[in-house]
Amino acid sequence: MLKAARQTRHIRAQLVTDSPLRQADPRVCLALSLLASLAIMLPMSRLLLFVAFYAVLLGWGKLLPMALRQLWRLKWALLFLFILDWLVVSLELALLVTLRMTLLAGAFAFLVNTTTPGELRLVLQWLRVPHRYAFALSLAFQSIHLLEGEWRAIQEAQQARGAWQPRQWQGWRALPGQLRELLALTVPAIVLTTRRAWALTEAAHARGFDAPHRRPYHRLHMSRSDWLLLITVTLVTAVIAIPFP
Repeated sequence: MLKAARQTRHIRAQLVTDSPLRQADPRVCLALSLLASLAIMLPMSRLLLFVAFYAVLLGWGKLLPMALRQLWRLKWALLFLFILDWLVVSLELALLVTLRMTLLAGAFAFLVNTTTPGELRLVLQWLRVPHRYAFALSLAFQSIHLLEGEWRAIQEAQQARGAWQPRQWQGWRALPGQLRELLALTVPAIVLTTRRAWALTEAAHARGFDAPHRRPYHRLHMSRSDWLLLITVTLVTAVIAIPFP
């Protein structure tokens, strides 16, 4: 029970509760993320304007620190992508691709940090996604932070036993040994994930997961401020994206 309570608090800690978008309809947050995802196909000049606009929007929504923290976790992947495109093609393409990946990774801060898994399930059902698949997607969305916490717990336990030590890259000769140490983390993670999946399956069926005509207590409702925000962001996005003579 104590472990479950800690995991629940960890999930809630990902939500920015004082964000104005937290009070908005979750469909608005999904629309903002999708608009940012579609905007990655813009050329460099308009893409820079769009990134600046969405940075202001993230700052207004008090989501910018969380988005920057998520991007910092991807720094090595983005750096590798930048160097690879620079060496293989050109510097301009490297900047463009890296900027697009940065926007794509940061765009979903609107959804991840303002929407609970239950609200996400309601949005998917509103999009006519079958209940079974909507439940599975919302559960996967919720399990990301749980798996991250379990991976850290496994690292700490294996490090205490001396089976794993955090290491830097030591060259190709040390790679087999590092892979063996990685197995000491991967195997327990697979076992714990399988156990959790079985426990969730049994709990879902015990609570009538497949029962027909289940109505949620929370209902989706678009207020005037939600419509105003959505229309404003859509119009600004269209002005940036559409080339005018």
